[in-house]
Amino acid sequence: MTTHSEFSELQQINRLSARASELGYEIVDLAGFLDVVETQAREQRTALAALTQSATKIEIANAEVCDATTALTKSTRDAAQNVKSSASTIRGLGTRTTEVAGWVQELRKRTLTISDTLDAVNDNNTQIAAIAMQVNTLAINAKIEAARAGDSGRGFAVVAEAINELSQKTKDAATRITRNIEALTDWMTQLGTEAKTIATTAGTVIDLTAASDTALTQIESSMQGAFDQVEKIADRAQVVDVAMASFSPNLAGIETAVTLTTRGIKSTHQRINRLIDRSEQIVQTSAALGGTTKDAPLIDYVRQSAATASTRLEQALAQGRITRTQMFDRTYRPVPGSAPEQVMTGFTTLMDQVMPDIQEPALRFDDRVVFCAAVDVNGYLPTHNRKFSQPQGPDPVWNVANCRNRRIFDDRVGLKAGRNTDPFLLQVYRRDMGGGNFTMMKDLSAPIIINGTHWGGLRLAYTF
Repeated sequence: MTTHSEFSELQQINRLSARASELGYEIVDLAGFLDVVETQAREQRTALAALTQSATKIEIANAEVCDATTALTKSTRDAAQNVKSSASTIRGLGTRTTEVAGWVQELRKRTLTISDTLDAVNDNNTQIAAIAMQVNTLAINAKIEAARAGDSGRGFAVVAEAINELSQKTKDAATRITRNIEALTDWMTQLGTEAKTIATTAGTVIDLTAASDTALTQIESSMQGAFDQVEKIADRAQVVDVAMASFSPNLAGIETAVTLTTRGIKSTHQRINRLIDRSEQIVQTSAALGGTTKDAPLIDYVRQSAATASTRLEQALAQGRITRTQMFDRTYRPVPGSAPEQVMTGFTTLMDQVMPDIQEPALRFDDRVVFCAAVDVNGYLPTHNRKFSQPQGPDPVWNVANCRNRRIFDDRVGLKAGRNTDPFLLQVYRRDMGGGNFTMMKDLSAPIIINGTHWGGLRLAYTF
């Protein structure tokens, strides 16, 4: 008969167990939140590391831009000065060219004037030749008349002879002058033709010189504008350089802060995991002391089911349906083309034969039960409930939810369930439902022992 004192102690144990279960719920929920925060912190740290690398590259590139801009500024300044100097030289040459062109055109005019003068000289020379002919004719007539006059006309004959010789010389001189004038006229005509051509070219040169001067003015203006823009670029590059110089230390400070935060979160997460372990131990200890909670029927059920599994697997060994090496095979061979990856091992086929009769009834034992499945010490789950053992299709996302057999679940809950050797283990965890949604679950497990050797555990997951 239970005394009042014993009953009171039992109530306290039950209350302690219930509070431990509630505490486990809250701690696991907080741990799940920290999981998300830790993941985000790692992602931020990774992104920050990439950003730091990018910032370093930008800083290096900006330094190169500053150097290049400085060099470009100097080159542009030198080029602008060279253009101004060249423009000045070309303008001087253009002035000289214009002067030469003007002189050539003036030469053309003077050539025409000389040609006119030569024509006039030639006309005068022709007249002189004609007068010489007339004088010669008069001299001949005078000699004839002097001969008729006899001695009285002898003196006159001498004069007529002298006039005749003078007219003859005048005629010869006029002839030579005419030839020289003709030669000079031909030369001047040729010179005039060439001067005309050169004058035309000179006119073109003058036009081109004017156009060249306009182009040089535009080049000077463009070079000055380019130089002004390059100076602005150089100024902006210096501003960016100063900004980058302060950016890197600030980024390093942020990275340090994120690193410290990540370490703090990781440490906190480890401590919370230890709290989860402690809360689980409290629940188990209170159960061992005789405490009862709403989980008690499920605890009894999973322990009995695990014992049944142990017995049937031992029978399979005894019947030679499987060897001991196959029963404890830890070599996981991937199933080709599976996504997510499924694996096979020495005991997979036997588990497909033995476990459905043990696992499927658990779904009907309590409406809260979500699944029941056995896992080995490494979290390998060979045979799941039928509803989670569908053939894989082309959609990996669908496969994740519906093809959960022959997969390794080596998360904290899965590993602890497979490696636990206590009579039972009650864990609380957050189950990812997709889309950022989670639901709180309880995971009860009991060890599967085969001929004294720990094989793994039977998991029974259910909602609160």
